[in-house]
Amino acid sequence: MKTITLTKKLSAIAVLSALSFGANAASMDNTTVNYGGYVKLDAMWSDFSAGAISGDSIGRDFYVPGTTPVGPDAKNNDPVFDMHAKQSRFFFGTDTKLDSGKSIKTKIELDFLVTPGGNERVSNSYVPRLRQAFLTYDGWLFGQAWSNFQNVGALPETLDFVGPAEGTVFNRQAMIKYTKGNWSFSAENPESTITVNGARVETDDAGLPDLSARYTHNADWGQLVVTGLARQLKYNKNNVDATQSAYGVSVSGKVNIGNDNIKFMLTQGSGLGRYVGLNAANGAVLNGDDLDAIDSTSGFVGYQHHWSNKVRSTFLYSFFEADNNTDLASMYGSPTKSSTSYSANLLYSPEKKLTFGVELKHANREIESGVDGDLTRLQFSAKYVF
Repeated sequence: MKTITLTKKLSAIAVLSALSFGANAASMDNTTVNYGGYVKLDAMWSDFSAGAISGDSIGRDFYVPGTTPVGPDAKNNDPVFDMHAKQSRFFFGTDTKLDSGKSIKTKIELDFLVTPGGNERVSNSYVPRLRQAFLTYDGWLFGQAWSNFQNVGALPETLDFVGPAEGTVFNRQAMIKYTKGNWSFSAENPESTITVNGARVETDDAGLPDLSARYTHNADWGQLVVTGLARQLKYNKNNVDATQSAYGVSVSGKVNIGNDNIKFMLTQGSGLGRYVGLNAANGAVLNGDDLDAIDSTSGFVGYQHHWSNKVRSTFLYSFFEADNNTDLASMYGSPTKSSTSYSANLLYSPEKKLTFGVELKHANREIESGVDGDLTRLQFSAKYVF
């Protein structure tokens, strides 16, 4: 991360700021501007047992459990190859010291995943997407950031964008969060994914924010984080007004073993939907005029071993299980029952912020009818952090 300090002296950055944002920018006192990110290339060979998904599917850019095809082994099934730099990332932030002795910090972060634009024939252009945009002041955070229900620090080091995709809580959204000591509390943007006549329907009908509480314990041996979530699932369409309460509890952390470490997470809840498994299951299914929340259990464990100062590996197991109500089978369609994945990688950093690596992942997805499908992926990546 690079930093530039703005003072009353008209430095080059102050002049540029004045031209871009007006006279107020050039007169900012005691403000540190920081920026950073990384450039990353990913190359992947993917073998789908039930036939490859289309080239424009998100599941071709990184592992998304819900996109793994299920069914009989496809005839003449050959691996597909993809290469992209979409995960490359940039952030810009400020830290302003106030006369009161307090500070205001801001951060805006962008990357190029899950966006339209361009094509692979000529330009490979992709529209930047907003990852995070928030300000912090006196323990408060306002803006879009990682959900308070998620522990980003528990994610193992993988070449895949998420890694334990089916086993982790994973969500960024707008929120108001307050942190005091080891505790943090948040009110976050609500959104429901409901199964209606076998199809996923996204609804924005909730009248309350999603609420979460988190406790973090740091120690010499590592970290333990316990989080809780309470939310309202809401479907108000086609003369149906249905509401259901939902909840979740997650325990995660890191255990240091010399230079090595174990990272883990276990999450259980009812109606978690989009919060876990990259929305591997919906939050609820519409049953007449009522919502029936879908229970789920998910988790992962990853062990990182350092072979030397420059070489390391992560061995990872991840799982997701949905407890679909089989009495409502006619309303579900073909919901995911379970998803598991195993991966192992070898990473080499000839320089501190430069990493080359190779990773092998095998994943299986099964739907409620018992039909399943596999994905085997070999990935190479090169990444430089600046």
